[in-house]
Amino acid sequence: MHPAKSVIAFTTLSGLGFGLLIWLGLGAPAVTGRSAFAFFTIAYLLATGGLIASAFHLGHPERGLKAFTQWRTSWLSREGWAALLALGVMAAYGAGLVFLDTRWALLGWLGAGLSLGTVVTTAMIYTQLKSVPRWHMALTPALFLCLSLAGGALLAGQTRWAVPLLILAGGLQIAHWRRGDGALARSGTTLATATGLTGGSLRAFEPPHTGPNYLLREMVHVVGRRHATKLRVIALALMSVVPVVLLLAPFSHALAALAVLSHLTGVLTARWLFFAEAEHVVGFYYGAR
Repeated sequence: MHPAKSVIAFTTLSGLGFGLLIWLGLGAPAVTGRSAFAFFTIAYLLATGGLIASAFHLGHPERGLKAFTQWRTSWLSREGWAALLALGVMAAYGAGLVFLDTRWALLGWLGAGLSLGTVVTTAMIYTQLKSVPRWHMALTPALFLCLSLAGGALLAGQTRWAVPLLILAGGLQIAHWRRGDGALARSGTTLATATGLTGGSLRAFEPPHTGPNYLLREMVHVVGRRHATKLRVIALALMSVVPVVLLLAPFSHALAALAVLSHLTGVLTARWLFFAEAEHVVGFYYGAR
């Protein structure tokens, strides 16, 4: 699929932001006053910045509020409600920490749960799509959630949790790539099933359109295998390996900042691949697969 910059920014930044809110809701780190204000500012800038970025991918952003009415059937709508509730609850929880030096534990746990739910609903937007076999697997929400928790732990300074979570995230990412590489073949989708012409061997005689259309722009994108392999190595190294090495070194604020920057860059690279390598079955109809 076409890797839209707005969606890459949305899934990456909001995942980090809500991941940090999860840890703050659990009281890790146990900050109050100005320190709490700084942590919550970072979390809200990331979470809301990601959500705002997602609006740029809408064909009609002015109709975005209508998405909240479809919560019974739409994971996008559920994500909107989960994000709204999480940000509201965590704002109240943060206000107690910043202005009253008081931690309302139950409110924090509720906010952490809602933040966790927001990450899950974001992942389910993609996991539910049977038309994209590479995403339609249990590893997708597991990867989104682990990356959010790992990135949040990294931002929260929770080294003892960040290191194993970063290693686990790296393992899940490798598993997602390996499983995803054969997902389209395992789905049984072919040019014959895409067109409904199942009476023999088929090949495309000519393109169904004389020029590009919306489906081709949004759903069909081919990445060279050589480039994909290089980007996978870069993503894995920056996302997991480098941050773990830096966290295991003697602590310094410079190394901690470098670990965060490396992780963010790696996740952005992996998320670009997440979209760029995703083969939508409509590609068969256009002879792209």
